[in-house]
Amino acid sequence: MSGVISVLICETGFRTICAMKRKIKFKRILLKLSGEVLANRETGECIDPKRLAFVAERVKKIHKLGCEVGIVLGGGNIFRGLSGSENGVNRVTGDSMGMLATIINGLAMMNALEAIGVPTRVMTSIDMPKLAEPFIQRKAIRHFEKGRVCIFAGGTGNPYFSTDSAAALRASEIGADVLLKATKVDGIYTADPKKDPKAKKYGSLKYETALEKRLKVMDSAAFALCMDNDIPIVVFDFFDGNALERVVKGEAVGTIVSDR
Repeated sequence: MSGVISVLICETGFRTICAMKRKIKFKRILLKLSGEVLANRETGECIDPKRLAFVAERVKKIHKLGCEVGIVLGGGNIFRGLSGSENGVNRVTGDSMGMLATIINGLAMMNALEAIGVPTRVMTSIDMPKLAEPFIQRKAIRHFEKGRVCIFAGGTGNPYFSTDSAAALRASEIGADVLLKATKVDGIYTADPKKDPKAKKYGSLKYETALEKRLKVMDSAAFALCMDNDIPIVVFDFFDGNALERVVKGEAVGTIVSDR
């Protein structure tokens, strides 16, 4: 009798998981977040615990839906390499400092996610075995299969590449169904909507158009890499409470860049 009950429980659990996965359009995503989403400019905190908890809860929601989540965080809340080079810091040194900043953010995000019951691993492009795992593509895939969130820190491990490029690279390597670019606005506009009231929002764009118009939402290397690997990009407002969940379910949110 106990064996029959165990089988029924397993079957019920399997059906529940399948039903949850049917609710989502994108099974595996790469979420690109600016380091700025963690900062509180009013208090001067680089990593605000409340902001960190807010981001973690949003990630937990889509993880519970059965989505396999990879995250790339910027480091601009701590140090931005390009800005440093404009103030006398050697560009290579500045970019290295920026990459280390993304690792600090990655560790903070891992702690916040695990505090609310989401198993998480930080994988870095720069070897630091006492703090995180090195990025190995096959190992990252295995983490997803085991239900873990993966945070890819350290950028590409090379100077002169942005975290947007790192996000596009990791999305390609893990076979992501989509790259989600979280911003402070609800999509891509013809101009900055905060400065130009006549700016119009794009519902969708082709990669070539985004490259030709030199849209500043992502750098050209990131757009080109996604185009070469046929990975759609969705640009959306991360601070819209339901936007992330709606995007994962396939609803029309923000602006989508693709050739489809």
